[in-house]
Amino acid sequence: MPHEVHAVVAAKQGAPVELRTILVPDPGPGEALVAVQACGVCHTDLHYRDGAINDEFPFLLGHEAAGIVEAVGPGVTDLAPGDYVVLAWRAPCGSCRSCRRGRPWYCFDSRNATQPMTLTDGTPLSPALGIGAFAEKTLVAAGQAVKVDPAARPEAAGLIGCGVMAGYGAAVHTGQVGSGDTVAVIGCGGVGNAAVAGASIAGARRVIAVDIDERKLDGATRFGATHTVNSRRTDPVEAVRELTGGHGADVVIDAVGRPETYRQAFYMRDLAGTLVQVGVPAPDMTIELPLIDLFGRGGALKSSWYGDCLPSRDFPVLIDRHLSGRLDLDAFVTERITLDEVESAFEKMHRGEVLRSVVVL
Repeated sequence: MPHEVHAVVAAKQGAPVELRTILVPDPGPGEALVAVQACGVCHTDLHYRDGAINDEFPFLLGHEAAGIVEAVGPGVTDLAPGDYVVLAWRAPCGSCRSCRRGRPWYCFDSRNATQPMTLTDGTPLSPALGIGAFAEKTLVAAGQAVKVDPAARPEAAGLIGCGVMAGYGAAVHTGQVGSGDTVAVIGCGGVGNAAVAGASIAGARRVIAVDIDERKLDGATRFGATHTVNSRRTDPVEAVRELTGGHGADVVIDAVGRPETYRQAFYMRDLAGTLVQVGVPAPDMTIELPLIDLFGRGGALKSSWYGDCLPSRDFPVLIDRHLSGRLDLDAFVTERITLDEVESAFEKMHRGEVLRSVVVL
């Protein structure tokens, strides 16, 4: 029997989201039904609402979530009702060419639930990032539900399902920050501050936070930034060079994803340094750089998809670091809201007033 639950739906491009009743099926083979306890409000959900991802409306929004497994379908052996899980939008298939090469974090056939969740009239919903967790219950592929220590509160734990993992992984996995490195992070929202935290935990001796908002720069110091640069007041490239002995940073992480910040990041790194882009650009954005500089400066230009993470490996580790006091997930939670406050949370996020609004059910 389908489950009738309340959920946040984006029915039309750019229109305010709606709180609707939807139908969630019982789990089929390889699927899990999860009672959502908390779900963060991420920029990606706003991109879905505005049609910047694709036009497969209506969307069931929400993807940065933690909850309890209520039921599992046939063939699921590594989950059971009552398990406390964080939901992942990448669930490696284990058999695609990337998985076979030992790079499951690039899986090209990530698993999702095969049964659709629908409106009450039968209209299929497109779940954001294959999850759709602004809902009292959601249906996912079993591999998307990663068991973690239940001592972590759901409003904090759920954040590693997207933004925190993306930023942390951009520093630790993609950028491979090591002991003694100098690191600059452009953009100090949730993803950027997670990159700051990851760089600090990885042993960077200098972590430079760059933003145009002094409030965000103040916040970045809580996550481990040793220096801050207000790029509205000063040239950030020159400022970072000055803070790194005139050379530039070993690793620069662009957590904004705009042409101007990418260009800053490119020239902000040391010769043979690494640039990591984790901020998601709009589809129409382009970048132009002198080819001689691409050749002459050397190093690596990398994109970080989901922090190059393997959820089954990394989610429990981040939760353990949180519980041991090394990664303050609670500091990312600006406010706790209800399902009917998501549209208001989008407005606050757009104005830069929050790190994360979190829906608590």
